[in-house]
Amino acid sequence: MTSRRPRIVVLISGSGTNLQALIDTDDLGGDIVLVAADRHGAGGLDRAAAVGIDTATVALSDHPDRDAWEVALAETIAGAEPDLVVLAGFMRILTGRVVTRWPTVNVHPSLLPAFPGAHAPAEAVAWGVKVSGCTVHSVDEQVDHGPIIAQEAVPLDPTDDADTLHARIQAVEHRLLPEVVALICAGRVAVEGRHVRIR
Repeated sequence: MTSRRPRIVVLISGSGTNLQALIDTDDLGGDIVLVAADRHGAGGLDRAAAVGIDTATVALSDHPDRDAWEVALAETIAGAEPDLVVLAGFMRILTGRVVTRWPTVNVHPSLLPAFPGAHAPAEAVAWGVKVSGCTVHSVDEQVDHGPIIAQEAVPLDPTDDADTLHARIQAVEHRLLPEVVALICAGRVAVEGRHVRIR
């Protein structure tokens, strides 16, 4: 991080509840300078615009292939000159074109490495686990694979389905993700191989 307040770009795909948690945090230690979505009409764009944050849409459907889409996304991110990229419900895999260029973190609704991918709460319920939770991790080029920064457990109730479990996990995500972003902005997170140390 630089001596100025860190600049944060948030990538979203949907309604933006984790984005809202970041917006509502009293002081992240940095400023959200851009919210970009990978599809038209993502609700999180309205949340950003409502508080004066710049928005952009870089939709895969507007590009001839995935590679061209990611080039355009990287150019959009670069235009905001970020110090940190946060994936907040962003549902696409990114290559080194993004994740090796800027520090990038993601929030995921399971205790990784258990249940990576797009259907973690449903898989946790189907598997019959007693505890799930959420993970904030550094992003690499594999699915939900990068070094783990923080995790918090969420017990399953015998009556849980995917939706009720996911709702309880999201409540934890909305607290844990801003806490981790603030730690990163304060320069307190050190990634050493697969291990993360909080100074």
